[in-house]
Amino acid sequence: MPEYRARFDARIDFLNGGGLTAEGFRLDLPSRDVAESEIGRLLVQHLGLAMVGSVVLTGLEIVEEAHKGSRGVIEAPAETDAWHVVDLSHPISEGLVTLPGIPAPVITPLLTHADSVARYAPGTVFAMDVITIAGNTGTYLDSPYHRYPHGPDLSGLDLATLVDLPAEVFHLDDVTGREIPASLFLDRDVRGRAVLLHTGWSRHFGTPAYANGAPYLGAEAADHLAEQGATLVGIDSVNIDDMSPDAGGERPAHTRLLGDGIHVVEHLTGLAQLPPSGSRFTAAPLNIRGLGTSPVRAFARVPMPA
Repeated sequence: MPEYRARFDARIDFLNGGGLTAEGFRLDLPSRDVAESEIGRLLVQHLGLAMVGSVVLTGLEIVEEAHKGSRGVIEAPAETDAWHVVDLSHPISEGLVTLPGIPAPVITPLLTHADSVARYAPGTVFAMDVITIAGNTGTYLDSPYHRYPHGPDLSGLDLATLVDLPAEVFHLDDVTGREIPASLFLDRDVRGRAVLLHTGWSRHFGTPAYANGAPYLGAEAADHLAEQGATLVGIDSVNIDDMSPDAGGERPAHTRLLGDGIHVVEHLTGLAQLPPSGSRFTAAPLNIRGLGTSPVRAFARVPMPA
């Protein structure tokens, strides 16, 4: 279903004096056919304003564009038994380069279909293979052990914090800056949720451009998500931290999130298919002792429209 947003300048005056102005404001709309007066009401509702005397919009334009999660504008989907599943993982193949310097996976046959003919009854064949793979391959999850020597490894993670989490998706593919700030999250409740950052950077996955100039989560934003009790933070970028030389090797997002037991999932894809709220996210790693990272089959259940 197409989604629509309004773009406009605005002037809001208050009954008890003072006012607000906005330039180039964007607001989710429930449909294309929304009157200007209703858009004004939705704006006030989104901003949570009181004592409003008047709202004047200028330069109003309604465009077909994915919703970003304007507060109070789009109602959260009702509980439903009708869902469809969206795959959020990059497929892994032999030779795949996920990060520069990380060895690519190698897949070798242990038993081929042809070789198994002699082992089983006529018409019954099997194939078995060996894969040599780094934990940081494809779409993967970081456990605290990845950052902290005494933190829980993959086998020490609570499955309840990895499966069917309510998701808050932040669509940032039209944002120009690289650093994702704390202010982005102020209008949503992230406690107990998977916070998924759709930057659009996954379009570069598997190319040299993927490792350079990528969006990342700022240190203050990581602090905010930890303080607000997020359960998991995922991003469709090369790293949740800034990997550029300017960062000096510091990894504040990994340090704060994993230090607070908040899971990190990197190299997601397909997040454009998720609504801002209402989907359920899963990313369960292999149950391996002594390992800090693991590829995951990340996916989301998205409610079907009524």
